[in-house]
Amino acid sequence: MEKFLVRTTTKAADAPPAAKKPKLRKYDEAYLQFGFTVTANQRPQCVVCAEVLANDSMKPCKLKRHLETKHADLTNKPVDYFKRKLDGLNQQQSTITMHSTVSKQCLEASYAVAKRIAKLGKPHTIAETLILPAAQDLCKIMIGESAAAKLGTVPMSNDTVARRIAEMSHDVREQLIELIKNSPYYALQLDESTDIAGQAQLLTYVRYLRDKVIDEDILFCRPLQSRTTGEAIFNVLDTFIHDNGLAWDRCVGLCTDGARAMTGRERGLAARVQQVAPLVKWTHCMVHREALAAKKMPVLLDSVLTQAVQIINHIKSRPLNSRLFGVLCQEMGSGHEQLLLHTEVRWLSRGRVLQRLYELRGEVKLFLTEIKSDLAKHLDDAMWLASLSYLVDVFDRLNGLNLSLQGRETHVLLLADRVDAFAQKLDLWRGRISRGNCDMFPSLADFISDSGTSHDFSSLFQTASEHLSELKKQFALYFTEDYRSFAWVRDPFVCAANDLSIDMQEQLIELKSDRRLQQLFSSCPLSSFWVALMQEYPQLCDVALKILLPFASTYLCEAGFSKMTALKTKYRARAQIEDDLRLCLSNIEPRIEDLCKAKQAQVSH
Repeated sequence: MEKFLVRTTTKAADAPPAAKKPKLRKYDEAYLQFGFTVTANQRPQCVVCAEVLANDSMKPCKLKRHLETKHADLTNKPVDYFKRKLDGLNQQQSTITMHSTVSKQCLEASYAVAKRIAKLGKPHTIAETLILPAAQDLCKIMIGESAAAKLGTVPMSNDTVARRIAEMSHDVREQLIELIKNSPYYALQLDESTDIAGQAQLLTYVRYLRDKVIDEDILFCRPLQSRTTGEAIFNVLDTFIHDNGLAWDRCVGLCTDGARAMTGRERGLAARVQQVAPLVKWTHCMVHREALAAKKMPVLLDSVLTQAVQIINHIKSRPLNSRLFGVLCQEMGSGHEQLLLHTEVRWLSRGRVLQRLYELRGEVKLFLTEIKSDLAKHLDDAMWLASLSYLVDVFDRLNGLNLSLQGRETHVLLLADRVDAFAQKLDLWRGRISRGNCDMFPSLADFISDSGTSHDFSSLFQTASEHLSELKKQFALYFTEDYRSFAWVRDPFVCAANDLSIDMQEQLIELKSDRRLQQLFSSCPLSSFWVALMQEYPQLCDVALKILLPFASTYLCEAGFSKMTALKTKYRARAQIEDDLRLCLSNIEPRIEDLCKAKQAQVSH
């Protein structure tokens, strides 16, 4: 018992003493006679040199020692002198605080203006040459000189705007990469084009899952330094994927055009991507395929198209003829004053060009007759005009299909249904026109009705029937995919799925029997419906998303190249536009507040 007591006593003796809480000294107004005030955290501050001492220096002897050693010439000054010094110190601190706040506001304003410049695709110099002077003029007139002077502190130089855009673009890219990493799958769409400086640019879009919906955004726009081969394109794409920590094994779709560099079986981009991404399914852009299928025509119709383009070029290629034709149209009160030029690479060009020519056929005939052109004879030929009216109607139908294949948030099942519907219409039209019925072609029907019975158009009907039949064959050649086995993805409550495994068929039966899901299916987009069921029916949703996620066309790339053309003009031929293009095309907002916090606010420079 005694040993136990001794041991216990020893431990108590060895315990360290409790740490004493430091004493917090309080300020006394009498300390101002020594030239000291107090800060917010209870530390003495000299009103003369603004030096801040430790709290334990809050003693008259230490404060007096500071005054005598560092400000010996002020030891005999009265208290009123130090009060004036205190007022000056307070005013100086408030001025510094005000300037710091203004500088932070200027920094945020600089980012906001740079973002608008990038969104509109304007040159970076427009900030200091137009936006800032205009804003100062407005403030000077509407508010006053002081407000205009404040705007002068906002950084708006060309280099500053370029840095702001680059920083916001980097932030948007970081957000996008993080969203892709959080998505179970992603799909790519890419195309290559040449800018005004002759530099080949590779533009890539990505589609991924974000907050239970399918979203799409620009991934990158990079120049191709040398050749535009499949290997060169793959190297740029593969480098970006690996540098940003993305996984090829989660890529399920790749959509490109039909160029050899993209489609080559061994060296093409699609083949190279499939070697590193086993889940990837390559899709040939459906809009490009539709344009290719519509190219082939019978000799008669092809000659009419060629002669129509010659007529248009004869008028449009000569400035004098173009002006005189515009004056003639004005005098005749026409609905249009000019013809349209035909551009082979534009999807809707042929239909619009021929329609404008057909609407102004009277004015064109009169003008060509006045200038004594041999091309006027075509406009006197009833068969030629009837063939032109047929082409107008057919290309109008093709343009309607083309437009229905364009747009955002489309998938292969939706576009395949539209192509299939058009192919069935071709059979219907061919049967009716072979019997001499052309009601489905309004321009042709009106022309034949106006011509009366004086002309025989049976040969045109036969040519049109052959054209429609050939058009159907071309569509069957370019659109070979059969998506009937995925009908259950379009409508899981009606269609069966005999090709699925027994487990997935059982899940589909459970899904069909859920009336709550039937209401959800009728009230939301198809892709959102399947994304919402990922936790409940993972196997079905996995298959459905691999069908719905890939791009069906390169529409976004084509639209992006149009914006690139507006950004990179002959006056900005050397500009690096990836950052501007990202802010212009991306749906993700840059985190401007976070960017401002990471910077030290500065006045305009």
